[in-house]
Amino acid sequence: MSAALARADWIKALAVIVAWGLNFVVMKWGLLTLSPLLLSALRFAGASLPLLLFVRRPANLPWALLAAYGLVQGVGQFGLLFTGLKVGMPAGMASVVLQAQAFITVLMAAAWLHERPQPWQWWGMVIAALGLVFIGSAHGASMRDMTLTGFVLTLGSAAMWSLATLITRHAARHGDYDAVPFIVWSSVFPIVPLLALSAWLEGGVVAVQAQLLALGWRELGVVAYLAGASTLLGYGLWTQLLQRYSASTVGPLSMPVPVIGLLAAMLLLGERPTQLQWLGTLAVLAGMALNQLGGRWVAARR
Repeated sequence: MSAALARADWIKALAVIVAWGLNFVVMKWGLLTLSPLLLSALRFAGASLPLLLFVRRPANLPWALLAAYGLVQGVGQFGLLFTGLKVGMPAGMASVVLQAQAFITVLMAAAWLHERPQPWQWWGMVIAALGLVFIGSAHGASMRDMTLTGFVLTLGSAAMWSLATLITRHAARHGDYDAVPFIVWSSVFPIVPLLALSAWLEGGVVAVQAQLLALGWRELGVVAYLAGASTLLGYGLWTQLLQRYSASTVGPLSMPVPVIGLLAAMLLLGERPTQLQWLGTLAVLAGMALNQLGGRWVAARR
């Protein structure tokens, strides 16, 4: 694998960073008129149903694995994230807190895959955990502030993202597979559970039908962005980069995502983080940098 990205691949990386960074503002726009679980169901429907006739299922991956990934990512990760954003998690802070998935993944891999974390990863987790404490302690009582419930749900979403990551690593044991067919076919499975949960928890079947009948261009644009730009395009380009370069080269490229998320939320939604949230954000980003780049620093010193 090449160590340095070619110019065309830098453009791909930039496209993913921007798409994922703006993702949180787009979610907030969608949640202005759509309930969280219904929006999540529409996202996965848009990422799968229009393409099933044109994209072949990965033949080497069992149905159970596709279902497990789809349910964990769809119902778990995005169901919790969208609900957290709805009940008071600011979009900018969500983009930061969700990065806890990198550290939760390390802990899960240590517990289940017996992968021993390196010393710099432990230090990165300690620094990031301190940052999360700062962010969480800055919650308020009003919906204009970050609510504690929204913060906890976003942390739960990060944990589900980590579990989904371990499932994809398990999928690699079945052989090579193309990312787009994997995400298309796995996205089928959360649609019905999300719709059922929406009907149960978000006002009943009548409320779901009313929202679907009232879909306008803004809502359709939000769903198209979440399904197309954020999921299919972002995941596809990111996997292409991982296929051409080492994980240590590609991994650090995700670090600007929360920065884009924060700036976009400030410019487009008028969000203003508190001093504690800024301090926590710097700690989380520092922990991410140490987790991603610590191995290089140690190797350079040696």
